[in-house]
Amino acid sequence: CVALAPAPAAAQKRPPKDLPAASWILVDGREGDVLAKGNPRRAAPMASTTKMMTAYLAAKELRPNQVVTAPRYRANPVESVLGLRPGERIKVRDLLYGLMLASGNDAAVALARAVAGSDAAFVRRMNTTAAALGLTDTHYEDPIGIGEGNVSSPRDLVRLAAELRKVPLLREIVGTPEITLRSGAVPRTVTNRNTLVRTVPWVDGVKTGYTAAAGNVLVASGERLGMPVFSAVMGAPSEAARDAASLELLRYGVSLYRRQAPVRQGERFAAVPLRFRDQKLPLVAARDLRLVVRRDQEVETRVRAPEEVDGPVEKGEMLGRVTVLVDGERVASAGLVAARSVEAATLVDRIDAALPGGRIVVWAGLVVAAGLILIALLRAARRRTG
Repeated sequence: CVALAPAPAAAQKRPPKDLPAASWILVDGREGDVLAKGNPRRAAPMASTTKMMTAYLAAKELRPNQVVTAPRYRANPVESVLGLRPGERIKVRDLLYGLMLASGNDAAVALARAVAGSDAAFVRRMNTTAAALGLTDTHYEDPIGIGEGNVSSPRDLVRLAAELRKVPLLREIVGTPEITLRSGAVPRTVTNRNTLVRTVPWVDGVKTGYTAAAGNVLVASGERLGMPVFSAVMGAPSEAARDAASLELLRYGVSLYRRQAPVRQGERFAAVPLRFRDQKLPLVAARDLRLVVRRDQEVETRVRAPEEVDGPVEKGEMLGRVTVLVDGERVASAGLVAARSVEAATLVDRIDAALPGGRIVVWAGLVVAAGLILIALLRAARRRTG
C-alpha cells in the first residue's frame, strides 16, 4: 500500500541567474543535486581556494597537536601571511586556522613541507588526491594558489568543500569567525576573511581567494533545518559582488527546504480483517516521523501489514510497519500498532465463519427451518389426538 504526498504548490524563488561572476554553482549538500549553475565546468584560476586541498591533506596526514617548525618563507608585500618566523615551532591545529582564516601563505608552505618534505612532492600529492576525488577540472602547481596554473571549476570546488567539511576539525575551523592562536612564538588573533561567516549566523564556511588572474573567488556553505548547501563563485569583480552572489545562491538553496510530518502518532494507516469476524482492526502509527525535504521531492508512505489477524490482540501491540520514502529511497520507518484490544474469537464466531453465506442470512434460515420443524411437530401431535 503506497500513499503519495507531493510537495504543496507554493510560490518559490527562481534559481539565481546573471550573477556578477564568470561562473558559479549551488549544490544540495546532502544529495549532491545541482540547484543552480552558471558555467559550472569552466576551469579557471582559483587563487587561495587552493588552500582547501592543502588543509584537507594536512588534516589527513598530520596530528592536530603535532608541532611543526616553520621554514623560511619570503613573501612579497601583497601576499597574505600568518607572520611565521623561520624556525618558529607551532602546532598543526594553529597552522590550519592560520591557513583557512587568514589565508596565510607561510602556513601553507609549513604544512606542505611537514606532510611531504617539499613543495613539489606535496603538489604531486595534491594532484593525485584531486584525481581520486573526481576533480577532473582541477590542477595544482603550488600549495598556496598564487600561480595561475592552480585551476579549478565551481563544480570541483564544491565537491572538495563537501569532502573537507567531513573532517570534524576542518568543519570547526572554516566556521570560526575569529580566534587567538597561542602555540607559536607569540599569540596571534586571526579573523576569517569569509565575511559571510562573520555576519550571517547560518553560513559556516569555507574559503575565499583572490588574484588578478582569478578575480574574487568564494566557496561558501550554509545550513538551515539541518540541510547543508554549498556554493562556489569564481571571477567576481569585487569582494562585495562575490559576497552578494554567494549569499543570493545560499539563500535560494535553503529556501527550497521544508519540514514535513508524513507520519503522525495515532494516525490510521491500515485496517486489518479479523479472522472469524466480519470486523476490521485499525492499525495506527506508534510515533511521529518528521523530516526535512526539498520542495521538489516526492514523499511516499509504504505500509506493510498482515492480511488477517486472529485474536486475542492487545491495544498497542505491533502488527505492521509504515515506511517513508523520499524520491523512492527509504529514509525512515515506524511501527503500526493495534488501535484497540480484540478478544479471541468465540465459538459462535467460528460457527458463523464456517457456515456459508452471510451471518444474518444463515441465522434467518436456521430460524425459519426451526419454525417449520416446530409447525410440523405441532400438526403431527394434533393428528394423534384428533
